Amino acid sequence: MMQTPHVAVIGAGPAGLMASETLAASGVRVTVFEAMPTPGRKFLMAGRGGLNLTHSEPFDTFVSRYGEAAARLQPILEAFSPSRLIDWAEDLGQKTFVGSSGRIFPATLKASPLLRAWLARLAAHGVRIETRRRWTGWTQAGDLAFTDEDGGARHVRADATILALGGGSWARLGSDGAWTSLLATRGVAIAPFRPANCGFVVQWSDIFASRFAGAPLKGVALAHEDVSARGEAMIASYGLEGGAVYAITARLRDAIVRDGAARLDIDLRPDLDQETIAQKLAALRPGETLTNRLRRTLNLSPVAIGVLREAHGVSLPAEATALAKCVKTLPVMLHATAPIDRAISTAGGVSFDAIDADLQLRAMPGVFVAGEMLDWEAPTGGYLLQASFATGVAAARGALALLARDRVQGD
Repeated sequence: MMQTPHVAVIGAGPAGLMASETLAASGVRVTVFEAMPTPGRKFLMAGRGGLNLTHSEPFDTFVSRYGEAAARLQPILEAFSPSRLIDWAEDLGQKTFVGSSGRIFPATLKASPLLRAWLARLAAHGVRIETRRRWTGWTQAGDLAFTDEDGGARHVRADATILALGGGSWARLGSDGAWTSLLATRGVAIAPFRPANCGFVVQWSDIFASRFAGAPLKGVALAHEDVSARGEAMIASYGLEGGAVYAITARLRDAIVRDGAARLDIDLRPDLDQETIAQKLAALRPGETLTNRLRRTLNLSPVAIGVLREAHGVSLPAEATALAKCVKTLPVMLHATAPIDRAISTAGGVSFDAIDADLQLRAMPGVFVAGEMLDWEAPTGGYLLQASFATGVAAARGALALLARDRVQGD
């Protein structure tokens, strides 16, 4: 009788574990190899902020968040959609809810309960997870090569391989991008890693940076050329970060590469037009300072007033119309991205031209890729995990199709 096929999955993050579950549910023997001491380390880190699984917005809008990769990812996301992801989480006993922004979270707002339930299910399916196994490529015989924590070598033969090794940020959690050279030497096209969902360097004054580092700018609108985003930005000692910044990271990053710097305009009160703000600011009380007037009439926080003075000078105009213009358009120059290892995610990786519709490497039949290894990017808001899960499912289905064809040919 024909032996049960064996698939090796390298990487125990969301994409790798989802691929493993899909394979095992179809009766395939699966071994997951993970370089770190435990699986899902970056997944657990993502859960510190509430574990934003996916988003509830209309599907066409959802897909558009993936920018240049949207057309390539659309059929993959259709096959494992946000609603399918919700059903999957709830089947693991993790109820979900839709937040006020449309983002979808587990009710516990934590990753650990979901991961524990998930690992238990994988174990019940017979999935074997071997940790502290660092993949180092292939042997001359075509076997997978690994080293353990003591430097010992191990060779593994598999009928198919799924690589889910992550992108190029958060190296301490396992995503160090070291795999790029292993694939490039095999003729796989690799796009250089670039930071995504990252902060940007701003030359704040020492006084401002020391006073307001860690303070949020809430309810602001950010704009650069023809793109904009609303939400929260965070003052960092080195510059600016936060959800609204991440939403337009790609355009800001590319502008810095092209021009050496990028101008970001901040609107401190996007719900009020300039004329309304001017009318409010015109109401000056006797002896009232400009700072108190901004707090009283516009409810600006100390950090908002601080960044207003950073952009327009300490001596702000007292005249209401001129001051209103400053509030609505606050220019900040961004000079560089924060270091890539500080980025939440990365762009770059395996080019879509290097894979077929099943996510199989054209240069290496039998080897599939999933997750952040692929050259796509998206803002935070559930898009990162959704695409990681979905590509894990797609790669597994591709491997199953290959194994089925091999079995037919063997018969």
